[in-house]
Amino acid sequence: MSQSSIEWTEMTWNPTTGCDKVSAGCKFCYAEVMSSRLKAMGVDKYKDEFKVRIHESELRRPYSWKKSKVVFVNSMSDLFHKDVPIEFIQKVFKVMKENPQHVFQVLTKRADILRYYDSEGLLNWSHNIWMGVSVESQKVEHRIDNLRATNARVKFLSCEPLIGPLPKLNLKGIDWVIVGGESGRKPRPMKPEWVTNIKDQCLDADVAFFFKQWGGTNKKKAGRQLEGQTWDGMPSIANEF
Repeated sequence: MSQSSIEWTEMTWNPTTGCDKVSAGCKFCYAEVMSSRLKAMGVDKYKDEFKVRIHESELRRPYSWKKSKVVFVNSMSDLFHKDVPIEFIQKVFKVMKENPQHVFQVLTKRADILRYYDSEGLLNWSHNIWMGVSVESQKVEHRIDNLRATNARVKFLSCEPLIGPLPKLNLKGIDWVIVGGESGRKPRPMKPEWVTNIKDQCLDADVAFFFKQWGGTNKKKAGRQLEGQTWDGMPSIANEF
């Protein structure tokens, strides 16, 4: 676990590490770059760089946190990667369920695997497990249907990096939408009208909207204001914690 600079969470926890690219949103994967740096620093978890690995020792960690946390699970991986055994995913779910004082935010691009496991009754959900899918363009909007079909209590979308318009989002059953632009040396542009359109769809559907960043080569300078204000919407269920 480590403190996180990600605006919509507090901490990160990585019981698995490593991944591979499955869609256009993965092109400039920050986790892949960070894994290379951590390997060079001699961090054991990343000795195989971006190869998928599970870390049994990490399963004990949430039990030691004294204060309630909002935790992004697997910022350096995808829990529903095909190389992560379902038995290990179930162990992660068990840990999350046994620590109800924390909110665990799980995000995947492999929504088909998520839906399959859930349809088979293999996932034991609890109120504090928030499940999200990445939706960077219209090409992967089908991930939303897969998410919607699960029994997760809180469902969210991460439209980051937003690399195309999403003019007709089906937000039925969705509690939260995060939008952000790509950052780095060669970021793909995000048009303001794409962002405002998603924001308006969320307001119309009474879905919490969170604008993370404009991104770009200098994301700090670009900031995160939209229409003169910051948008830090969170699911209303967050008030229960």
